[in-house]
Amino acid sequence: MVEEKRIRLALLAGGRSGERDVSLKGAAQVEKALDPLKFLVKRYDPATDLVSLAQDAPSIDVAFILLHGLYGEDGTVQGYLDLLGIPYQGSGVLGSAIAMDKNLAKIMYKLHGLPVADWEMARPEDAQTPKRLLDRLQLPLVIKPVRAGSSLGMSIAGTLEELAKGIKAAYEHDSQVMVEQFVKGREITGGVLGNEELTALPLVEVIPNKEFRFFDYNAKYQPGASRELCPAPISEELSKKAQQLALAAHNALQLRGYSRSDMILTATGDFYLLETNTIPGMTPTSLLPQAASAFGLDFPALLERLIELAIQGRGGI
Repeated sequence: MVEEKRIRLALLAGGRSGERDVSLKGAAQVEKALDPLKFLVKRYDPATDLVSLAQDAPSIDVAFILLHGLYGEDGTVQGYLDLLGIPYQGSGVLGSAIAMDKNLAKIMYKLHGLPVADWEMARPEDAQTPKRLLDRLQLPLVIKPVRAGSSLGMSIAGTLEELAKGIKAAYEHDSQVMVEQFVKGREITGGVLGNEELTALPLVEVIPNKEFRFFDYNAKYQPGASRELCPAPISEELSKKAQQLALAAHNALQLRGYSRSDMILTATGDFYLLETNTIPGMTPTSLLPQAASAFGLDFPALLERLIELAIQGRGGI
């Protein structure tokens, strides 16, 4: 294929969030997987290359955003690309911003009748005296920075002392912190692919090793720290229920292109939504690519499908 026919793709990776290293590692895998006969790839790091991106915009066909966390997954880069007239994979400004804010996302889930655990927003003084949170919630509790990803700053508290310590640590990652009722169960994740017509991908069950209390940053990225089973070994009835929940979460948050919703399956067969990722991990062994592979899309084919959806869906929300 002659060079003029290749798709000129801007690969955005790096950025300024705490997930910078994860982003860069994923981008290397994406660039390696893209067919050089089909794509002419140029890397841009939003931490340093925003001016270059704007200057090159007229010659860029599509952008592939591989940024996680603030200033990449929260609608900021999406808005910049909209202003430059560059289509990109995944959700637009509105959906990205809502999904990134765990508090707003849970409010939207609840408004759409989707199952979520009870939660309260923390106050700075709770890092010293968190007892007021127990008026409505019960230990154990999950503490989360509202706009951080990869479980950065997240912890589980079984005592008041751990709760205070966890809130203090979470405030080091974000100015907003939420405290959520802990739900015991199996961690299931459901991927969604498509713009107008959505496809629910096979489910993945994530099983952290016993030394991890939950699927935290180390359990996510330390080799051998977790097992991932795809398709998840649950009944057909529960699988359909979880896939419908992933689709409903995708729609509730006004998303497009793709998403991955994490949920807990309890021993009684109930699901509780945790959060929805608008730019999931993107290496061949990441959760959504595993699900896509089980569906019949290998990693290069998944990337090409996302790029196709990006070009088709420009001008969306």
